[in-house]
Amino acid sequence: MQRGIRAAALVAIVAATTLAIGADQTPQSQSGEIQLLLAHEFFADGRYQDALDAYQKALAAPAPADPRAARQGVIQSALRVAAFDLARVEADALVKSTPLDPAALSLSADALWASGLFDEAESRYKDALSGVPALARGHHGLARALAARSQLDEAMNEAQLALKLSPRDLEIHHTVGAIYERMHRYEEAAGAFGNYVNLLPNKDNSEKADWSRSEIKFLRSFGQRVPFEMDPTTVGDSWTVDFRLVNDKVVIRAKVNDGSFQDFVVDTGAENTIISKPTAQRLGVTPITYTLSAGVGDVGLRGLQLARMNSLELGTLKLRNVPCLIKDPPLRNLPVKEAESLSPLVLGFSMIIDYRTRKITFGKHLPEEPFDFELPLRLHRLATVRGMIDGKHPANFVVDTGGEVISISTATASALSALGRPSPDRKIALKVFGSSGWDRDAFLLPGVDLAFDAIKYTNFPVVVLNLNTPSALLGFQLGGIVGHRFLSKYRVGIDLEESVLRLKAI
Repeated sequence: MQRGIRAAALVAIVAATTLAIGADQTPQSQSGEIQLLLAHEFFADGRYQDALDAYQKALAAPAPADPRAARQGVIQSALRVAAFDLARVEADALVKSTPLDPAALSLSADALWASGLFDEAESRYKDALSGVPALARGHHGLARALAARSQLDEAMNEAQLALKLSPRDLEIHHTVGAIYERMHRYEEAAGAFGNYVNLLPNKDNSEKADWSRSEIKFLRSFGQRVPFEMDPTTVGDSWTVDFRLVNDKVVIRAKVNDGSFQDFVVDTGAENTIISKPTAQRLGVTPITYTLSAGVGDVGLRGLQLARMNSLELGTLKLRNVPCLIKDPPLRNLPVKEAESLSPLVLGFSMIIDYRTRKITFGKHLPEEPFDFELPLRLHRLATVRGMIDGKHPANFVVDTGGEVISISTATASALSALGRPSPDRKIALKVFGSSGWDRDAFLLPGVDLAFDAIKYTNFPVVVLNLNTPSALLGFQLGGIVGHRFLSKYRVGIDLEESVLRLKAI
């Protein structure tokens, strides 16, 4: 019997049971049991919001049939619909009820990861594996943790072990694809994403499947071309270019497709090199397919075009076959023109920005040099560092050279309120425009204490931004952003090889 038919039958049973309870007081435990069965069916069909609702009803029943299974279902479903706070709360309850259960520890680690607490998640994955060394989800979590440290070979070993233990876990296939993509092994990445699509519920009518197929098409369009291939004429292990500071943006000049020079904003808060449609047409960059993007602004999810630059020159460095995004369709009614942007991190390089000398150095290996502060850095799609807010709320912050201020997310602001921070008597509204339009809910929150290890801001005003949509697309809750106001006081070193952010005061 097909899953959809079975789910429909279960809905009918739930309705009939409700009537029976009203008529002759049938024990309510039956309702909890049926809700659990229904939730399992919804989850198997990829109807995760429906599954979450049903799991919560099963868990709230006066005599739930299997409270542990219901709570696990709530956590797994909440993670799929980006209800990260709910997943974290229920995961804490699950571990409290079964503190030595490796499966519970691994699921709790998934919730910690989705909360952006990468170090705590990694530690808990290791705890789970110490109990059951052959735990697929534990190895999967460790693979993501190693990849975030840019230890890609070790990450792939863990991901392949997880895949061997659980070959039908679609998330593991996706993680394998993401690691292959960072290794610039695009054909293998396309194969892994193809396996992910084949395991998706309702794959013929799934937006996730459609976007994944677009990614596969893009990866396979490279054929025998080597992504980010260094031109044979390029010499040296590191390269230095001058930059201009324009409206608190770091701007460099680059040459695309052996054509004219083009200004690019250096934006470490972006996942890809980005150009506008007119620039793409002028430089001969042809779109291949579409992808999904998200950023600050009320547009939320935004469809953009994936493309490939035949060449990209930064100073004496010349790369070939560079992936990029074309901002097409463009946003309307912009206060300023959408700028082209790139990040050395996306190109696979560590980098140093010296705001005093106005120079950027990038390469696979950074030279050893003195620093005042060194913060652990994780690169999981975006580069983030750990911060502490009001002395009791840890959160991850995107290191964003393309941003201007220090901000926190609305989710972080809500968490602070839950911890006892009084709500402001009056919100100081701000007019903020991001990569996805206007953020009409943005406001200024005064009197915040921030700490990044030994770097402290006391009674500091921060901008509150709605980062829910980019968080959902990334798969983890963004705590905030540190931009020009934070970074420009330092010589900034982002070392992917060592997974640290080094800061030297200037």
